[in-house]
Amino acid sequence: MHQSSAQVVHTLCTRSVPRFQRHLAPPSHRRYRPRMLDNRPDLPPEIARRRTFAIISHPDAGKTTLTEKFLLFGGAIQMAGQVRAKGEARRTRSDFMAMEKDRGISVSASAMSFDFTNKNNTFRFNLVDTPGHSDFSEDTYRTLTAVDAAIMVIDGAKGVESQTQKLFEVCRMRDLPILTFCNKMDRESRDTFEIIDEIQENLAIDVTPASWPIGVGRDFIGCYDILRDRLELMDRADRNKVAESVEINGLDDPKLAEYVPEDQLNTLREELEMARELLPPLDPAAMLEGSLTPIWFGSAINSFGVKELMDGIATYGPQPQIQSADPRQILPEESKVSGFVFKVQANMDPKHRDRVAFVRMASGHFKRGMKLTHVRTKKPMAVSNPVMFLASDRELAEEAWAGDIMGIPNHGQLRIGDTLTEGEALRVTGIPSFAPELLQGVRAGAPLKSKHLEKALLQFAEEGAAKVFTPSIGSGFIVGVVGALQFEVLASRIELEYGLPVRFEASQFTSARWVNGERQAVDKFVESNKQHISYDHDGDIVYLTRLQWDIDRVARDYPDVTLTATKEMMV
Repeated sequence: MHQSSAQVVHTLCTRSVPRFQRHLAPPSHRRYRPRMLDNRPDLPPEIARRRTFAIISHPDAGKTTLTEKFLLFGGAIQMAGQVRAKGEARRTRSDFMAMEKDRGISVSASAMSFDFTNKNNTFRFNLVDTPGHSDFSEDTYRTLTAVDAAIMVIDGAKGVESQTQKLFEVCRMRDLPILTFCNKMDRESRDTFEIIDEIQENLAIDVTPASWPIGVGRDFIGCYDILRDRLELMDRADRNKVAESVEINGLDDPKLAEYVPEDQLNTLREELEMARELLPPLDPAAMLEGSLTPIWFGSAINSFGVKELMDGIATYGPQPQIQSADPRQILPEESKVSGFVFKVQANMDPKHRDRVAFVRMASGHFKRGMKLTHVRTKKPMAVSNPVMFLASDRELAEEAWAGDIMGIPNHGQLRIGDTLTEGEALRVTGIPSFAPELLQGVRAGAPLKSKHLEKALLQFAEEGAAKVFTPSIGSGFIVGVVGALQFEVLASRIELEYGLPVRFEASQFTSARWVNGERQAVDKFVESNKQHISYDHDGDIVYLTRLQWDIDRVARDYPDVTLTATKEMMV
């Protein structure tokens, strides 16, 4: 029986939180915040100026547009693109796959690095744009293991939506600091207090306003910057222009009346007075712990409020944090280089069948050409052509510091969850892999092409885009994904990148579980359940089930065997 995508999303939302909670938040994996470690020395200036963050939101809240504006203000691009670009209007930089351009949604997380100058300091922003669509949530969950903070984008008209809630849960488990941006204020949106109340209610986090909107929809003229006591005015004529900023001395400044109509000014004063009474002030320590989020209001498409948000990230965002690993934690200021792979992207350049492993640098100062130890295989690896990304454009990286995200082109040696170090056997922990919710059989359109199909599927399995299971009896492959849209994405990518038409067929199985236990008990279990047994691309044993009854039966008949819905990558 196949579930509709709505049912899938529902089961994911209702079922996944405890599962992720169990997986991502054992007490030992909690991130240590500076408050507990007051005696730590200051970070080297190069590392201290890094800010590594992801943008999370429900689909269509304006995440990719915001990413574009970040690049615009960082001076990385001259003219921002739009997701729904008409004709030859510029496409966004972070959506580079053909499918993303056609559908106007992001299906894979992309990374971008650029500089941002605030007053006199230059910060290095490493930004990861994640897919908002729940069918691609696994990519997003893994991405969140590689960043130090998250920007939560909320649509001013819709407030907190289901996917935002789910992603937020993951941030909460990792104690990630969160900065909130309420977008689309230039359209008809909800009352400001209502939005703040909803965030506090649904996400159980304190909210402090960093700015306050003046007017709404058509009457929206800008924001009052609470942190700096300034008036920010929106220019509707030029979308790529930074908003005009008027310096004023508090709300009683007569200058305000020149720019803000009287009725709006009275409302603003009343609302701000209420906000100061009712809402907590900005406490940087509470924000770094993840219990308070500052909120900025604006309109990303009109470039409004974005610069203030970037200033906020630079001023209040966390520096590179300590990384949990086994047998010890990795501190960013260590002189030895270490990093871990949190994402693999195949065929970023369709002309060359390359695979790029996205590596988050956890410590040290990396220089091009360094030899690093690949901890899983214990082999040395010379990293001779690492790249930094500006979306699909890449340039050779001569160096990288703790906090940076760099790409290492490789031919399949690096997989998600791998750790690279200067010799020490450290293994970064807490990178999850989740059991797929939908399973289908797959066949090549031409029978002779099954070898090619195997190669393509394994590539996508390494990328983490799908789970590929090889049944122990019979032929063919079973592909497992989190959301139905992923089957479409896979079929279109296999055809585009490998020239192979494929067809997906219904499978008798509905879910997959990894098998763990003593060798003897597992062998006995495999022997007597051959028709249910498959192997994933790492060669781990997987039990495919039709009904919940199958899982209950195993628990009853084989007490020495445990079935799990998650496995840590590359254990």
